Amino acid sequence: MDGILTVLGIESSCDDSAAAVVRQAPGGRGEILASSVVGQAALHADFGGVVPEIAARAHVEVLDHLVEAALAEAGLGLDEIDALAVTAGPGLIGGVLAGVMLAKGIAAARGLPLVGVNHLAGHALTPRLTDGLEFPYLMLLVSGGHCQFLRVEGADAFSRLGGTIDDAPGEAFDKVARLLGLPQPGGPAVEAEAARGDPARFALPRPLIDRQGCDLSFSGLKTAVLRARDAMVAEHGGITRADRADLCAGFQAAVGDVLAAKAARALAQSPGMSAFAVAGGVAANAALRARLKAVAQAAGVPFMAPPLALCTDNAAMIAWAGIERLRLGQCDDMTLAARPRWPLDTSAPALIGSGKRGAKG
Repeated sequence: MDGILTVLGIESSCDDSAAAVVRQAPGGRGEILASSVVGQAALHADFGGVVPEIAARAHVEVLDHLVEAALAEAGLGLDEIDALAVTAGPGLIGGVLAGVMLAKGIAAARGLPLVGVNHLAGHALTPRLTDGLEFPYLMLLVSGGHCQFLRVEGADAFSRLGGTIDDAPGEAFDKVARLLGLPQPGGPAVEAEAARGDPARFALPRPLIDRQGCDLSFSGLKTAVLRARDAMVAEHGGITRADRADLCAGFQAAVGDVLAAKAARALAQSPGMSAFAVAGGVAANAALRARLKAVAQAAGVPFMAPPLALCTDNAAMIAWAGIERLRLGQCDDMTLAARPRWPLDTSAPALIGSGKRGAKG
């Protein structure tokens, strides 16, 4: 599609409901006209994690209101929207289905083009929305359900260098938070505690750090935190606030060491990249951002990370990814299906393990 495009995006892959309106002139950067997000942390707090049935029901209750709010914020009506973009996977199937069915209803009622977007592509293409980044670039997509290094060679061309074989980093942060009695979501809680702790006190492992390739593992690191906690409980009858802070600091430092080592390896394997970019919820962690930025600087490659609001799940990235697909002449119809699994690099072998969003993409 040519000309100025104004796209309404809908996101509902996990526990954030979102709607946004993004506009782009041909060859220009994207402009976020509106972006609304409603999280569900309070709904899942008592369960220690996201409950798929509760998440799906919550999406159904708020998505239409978020669409109305986004259009109102943008000062537009549906007759001024050129297309609908919606997360069609991967994710919790009930939530994905809620968004897809709403988008289908609007598209059918208004006769608008419908574009199904891979949630991971939304994250991976965010640097083009925020900074106009040119292809190709290296992307570390790091979140609660996913972790992988990707060469982003085009809006629909992704080459995976490696990824987690078990827990994603964000999932590990959540589990460590639960082990230490911290609130969910675990990422911000562990980061806040780590700022007060001594990262060198506990000798925690750095899984796969010496193994060739770019695959990662975080399950054993989480287990090491559990054993360190249990050892202190057995010896002292509990853990102090200082103990908890030191465990958080040690855990976060270990994650940073692994990500930095694997990022350096991925960059060495990817000459000619325009930049090293990071996206996903864990990219909001300031300490981890600093580690990754230092790796990029050492390699002489520009480093890019989205604004914090665009690190976590949002619909602006979905609308933008929809624009990218529309520019390539790609569109879907009413047969668009919700997909719990949807790898970006279909030529790469499936990653082992599963996380909050099911098997890794």
